[in-house]
Amino acid sequence: MTARVLDLPRAAKRDGAGGLRLPRALLAALLPAVLLAGLEAAVRAGAVPANLMPPPSEVARTIIYLAGQGLAGHAAASTLRVALGFLGGAGAGLLLGATVALHRGARGLLDPSLQALRAIPSLAWVPLLLLWFGIDELPKLVLIGIGAFFPVYTGVTSGFAGVDRKLVEVGLLYRLPPPVLVGRVLLPAALPAILTGLRNGLSLAWMFMVAAELIAASRGLGYLLSDGRETSRADIVLAAIVLLAVLGKLSDMAMLALERRLLAWRDTHPETGART
Repeated sequence: MTARVLDLPRAAKRDGAGGLRLPRALLAALLPAVLLAGLEAAVRAGAVPANLMPPPSEVARTIIYLAGQGLAGHAAASTLRVALGFLGGAGAGLLLGATVALHRGARGLLDPSLQALRAIPSLAWVPLLLLWFGIDELPKLVLIGIGAFFPVYTGVTSGFAGVDRKLVEVGLLYRLPPPVLVGRVLLPAALPAILTGLRNGLSLAWMFMVAAELIAASRGLGYLLSDGRETSRADIVLAAIVLLAVLGKLSDMAMLALERRLLAWRDTHPETGART
C-alpha cells in the first residue's frame, strides 16, 4: 500500500486523459489552433463580416507587412516603456510595502491612503498626468508605474502579514536581530506572495501602457491600436493585440522563470506547481 501511495504522481501522469497525455506545448496550442481555424472558416463562409473580423490569415499578412514598416520599433518602444515604468512602480511598491508591513506606525499612516488610491481607475489618472507633465514620455511612464505599484504593494504587505507566527517566535527565541529576522525568516516566508505581486504588477504594466499610448503617442503598439481604429483597419488592431499578447506572455514567462529559481526550495506537487 505504501509503495502505491508514494507512486501517485507518476500514476497521475500515466493516467491523465484515458492514458494519453499530450506534450504541454501541444496541449497549450490546441485551443488557439481550433479557435483560429474556426474563425477562418466562419469568415470565409460569410458568417462573420470580414471588415469587422478579418480572418487570421489576413491578420498574419498584416503583421508581415507591418514588419517591413517599422513594427519592431513600435514593439521596442512599448517594451521599453513597460520596463521603465515597471521598474519604478515595482521598486516603490516593494519599498513602501515592506515599510508598511514591518512598521506599525507607517501602516496606520500610509495604508489607508494607499488603499483609497488603489481604487481609482487607471483612466482617471490620465487627465491629471497630462496637466502635470504634458504629452511627453514622463506621463506614460508614471501611469505604467502606477499600474505596477499597487499589485506589488499588495503582494508585499499580504506576504509579510501571512508569515506564520511560529516562525517569528522561533527567530525571537534565538534572539535574532531585526535585520537578520527579516532577511532569514520573514522575507523567505513572504517571497511567494511578493513574486505573485510582481507578476501581477507586470501584467498590469502592459495594460496601463496601452492606456497611456492610446492617449498621446507617436510610436508603440497602443499607437497602432489607435491608428487602426481611426482608419477603420480591424486587421491592424488585431495585429497589435496579437503582438501585445505575445510580448505579455514572454515577459510573464521570464518572471515565472525567476520565480521558479528563487523558490526552488519549495516542495510542491509536480501537478499543481507554477506553470507557464
